[in-house]
Amino acid sequence: MKLLFTFYIILISIGLHAQGFISGNFSPPKDFKWLIAYELTPSGERYIADTSIKDGSFTIKIPVTAQAGMYRLVYAVPQDEFYIDVIYNTKEHVKFNFSLQEGLTITNSEENKWYNEYLSKINTAQDILMDFYENRSDSKEEYSTIVLKLKNLQKTYEENYTGTLAHSFIKSNRTYLPKDYESLAVFLKHKKQHHFDYLNINNVVLQSSNFLTNKFSNYVFSALPIDIKTQVELEIEVIKNVTNTAEIIKDTPIGFQIKALHQLWEIAGVNSMSNVADYIFNSHLKKLAIANGNQKMVDDITSAARLRIGAVSPDIVWENKGKKHSLSTMEKADNYLLIFWSSTCSHCLNELPALHKALKNLSSLKIVAVGLEDDETNWKNVSATMPNFNHAIALGKWESEYARTFNIQSTPTYFILDSEKRFVDKPESDKEVIEFLEN
Repeated sequence: MKLLFTFYIILISIGLHAQGFISGNFSPPKDFKWLIAYELTPSGERYIADTSIKDGSFTIKIPVTAQAGMYRLVYAVPQDEFYIDVIYNTKEHVKFNFSLQEGLTITNSEENKWYNEYLSKINTAQDILMDFYENRSDSKEEYSTIVLKLKNLQKTYEENYTGTLAHSFIKSNRTYLPKDYESLAVFLKHKKQHHFDYLNINNVVLQSSNFLTNKFSNYVFSALPIDIKTQVELEIEVIKNVTNTAEIIKDTPIGFQIKALHQLWEIAGVNSMSNVADYIFNSHLKKLAIANGNQKMVDDITSAARLRIGAVSPDIVWENKGKKHSLSTMEKADNYLLIFWSSTCSHCLNELPALHKALKNLSSLKIVAVGLEDDETNWKNVSATMPNFNHAIALGKWESEYARTFNIQSTPTYFILDSEKRFVDKPESDKEVIEFLEN
């Protein structure tokens, strides 16, 4: 489960920069071994320091040359999932406790507590406004009271924290509030129209955090007409929102644009909006990534689109007894199983014979096993022991065409296709293959 905790930590101080520290305690101690600190930038991250976590405790020194801003503390892999983000002002000794069960508690940052207090109160007040609409209340007096409370809360916190880094977040978190009663449809329409009014998209600290990119994501995927009935209508509206967002941020640093659009692309993919994901990449993200010299991102996204669930599998060609065969012309079946393996892979030699035996009676299944090999000799001997598989070979192993086309990072790798040869599952093991095909 992704654990993401964002904290804004600032102290008002004077004088020269001193050695900074971030320390804390993790629980349970056995689950945490190492911590890496990065300074976040609008386009990425910059390594700062790292330290071991001993018996659940750590202290990490931040260089005196470090700049005030957003910092990321990575405590597990993958690094883009397990981290804590903080705003660090270079003078404060930040302390916290983090528990897998209870989350994170800052123990010495008053201003962080003030900011969290603001978020708690403003979110509660916003929920009350939405409850008013959901309950179909018609009391104009109650409505005015709710809206006035929201306005006063926002004004109070903006005034109280002027001059702090937190103020940038508080001010940019302001949302549209009507002067008089509005129906839900009108309110949501106006809220969308004014979504970007208060966002300071040129603020470097905000660009470095997840604040702005999350605001963009909320707009793109949530600021939608309430009468949408079909997936097609939904994707059309989302694409309109993407276009508007890309236009608004077009004058920000290219690295920040890439980060923001890549997040939108990821969310579209997770939500099976393939048309939206393709639009984001082909119309915006691809050209920015190329202009910024990030060919790897282009290649990774191209590969992900080629192999995503619902896409038709790339073709595979093999020869058997002097006759050429291919996946694309293979006889009809309910499912197709693609296996990428190697005759020098111990895991493959353990899994494949058992899988061959377990699947031999599934007449509705066709199997293509692609050997990633340096030469044919051993592959011929081993593949001959699994006659129910259709065997193809990819000489060149990891550098072979099929390894690149199917983005094979380890062997064995499995793909299950439907009757139209579209990807429907990517099992992690032979057991998951059997489980999918038998259910």
